[in-house]
Amino acid sequence: MSTPTAPSRPLPPDDALRIELHNEVHARPPARIRLPALVVFVAVFNEGVTRAQECEHLRRLPEQDGLVPADLQGNFLRLRLPGCTLKWERHTEFSRYFLVQALPEGAALGACDPELLSHLVLPPDWLAAIPGRTLAAINLAMLHGDLNEPQKTLALARTWLGEHAVVASQMGNNGHSLVATDFMLRENGFERMLVVAPADTTETRAGRVSQRLLEIETYRLMALRGLPVAKQLGPLLSESERQLANITAQMENKSATDEELLGTLVALAAGVERATSEHAYRFSATRAYDTLVAQRIAELRERPIPGTQTVGEFMQRRLSPAIATVAATSQRLASLSERISRASALLRTRVDIATEAQNQQLLEKLTRGQALQLRLQATVEGLSIAAISYYVVSLLYYGIKAVKAGGAPINAEVATGAAIPLVLGAVWYTTRRIHKKLRARG
Repeated sequence: MSTPTAPSRPLPPDDALRIELHNEVHARPPARIRLPALVVFVAVFNEGVTRAQECEHLRRLPEQDGLVPADLQGNFLRLRLPGCTLKWERHTEFSRYFLVQALPEGAALGACDPELLSHLVLPPDWLAAIPGRTLAAINLAMLHGDLNEPQKTLALARTWLGEHAVVASQMGNNGHSLVATDFMLRENGFERMLVVAPADTTETRAGRVSQRLLEIETYRLMALRGLPVAKQLGPLLSESERQLANITAQMENKSATDEELLGTLVALAAGVERATSEHAYRFSATRAYDTLVAQRIAELRERPIPGTQTVGEFMQRRLSPAIATVAATSQRLASLSERISRASALLRTRVDIATEAQNQQLLEKLTRGQALQLRLQATVEGLSIAAISYYVVSLLYYGIKAVKAGGAPINAEVATGAAIPLVLGAVWYTTRRIHKKLRARG
């Protein structure tokens, strides 16, 4: 008896997004870095830059003539080049280029502010020709060193960075590596970071450490992009708040007409809504990037070195005030919009009350006019009955006279006078019947 085999795929059909969402966790794997190494990181704004342009630039690298724009649709590409590895990533607002190569000779831990860019294995001017505008540029050196005496290692790191004031810490619960940086831009446009790790550091750990450090600086700069916007909006918000206070005072004192107040309030609301629509994304992006910075710092699990600020402390003191300013401006803008809405509602209520009073007066005038019209109509109806009766009596008079002329012994005047009440009653009765029929049809 044969054993039944299970179907190769005992599942319903996949959702259209299942594969894409499942593979998202593998979309940007960290690099594997063998120490000692030099990591050259460049992030550029990609507004107005297409994937085709970035693909064309990547094709200028050695042995990459076969690249096509379709290779870049996944927003991630890793290229193995002679002597180095290059990773390209495209994000919503920026693209990142991540080069890993061997650390140049003369750039070891004992060196003093070593020159690095002349040792790049990339084609000349390739970095300068990257399409876009530079957001961040970092030279990260990762090398072996002794972490048993962190103060001595930190002193060597200060020399390597050029004797600038540095922030530094040991990373990991067991202090598996040391990071030092001064967050300063050199004349060549690059910042410098230095990571010192023991000889048994794995390539994957080195890759994760480098990714976290580079993302901290990238996201920090992206978060700070909301600060100039917040400063720019400050005078506008102050002027708008002053105008709103003036409008509410005029509403209270009734020193201006509702039409004037409404026109001023509409113009003010339009300006605030325009500012909100233009800058809401930037403010929300600032919050998101600040959250990412905090997450990456937490992932470092820093241990302080006595007498030196950690990266987290530096960010807390330097980045937090800027983020607080952006958050306060965003809240101020939202609050101003809400207050304008409340003022508009109050003004609309007052206009509605005034309109209702005018409508009431108009209705009263219409009611008085209708009553007068009814009285006039009754008067006209009375005159109409008299006129109709007059014509009917006249016709009877001529008829009686004709009968008298034919020889009948009739006094025409007496007969006509006697018929007048009967004619009046008949005309009145007929008029009433006509009115009843018209009302019944209506």
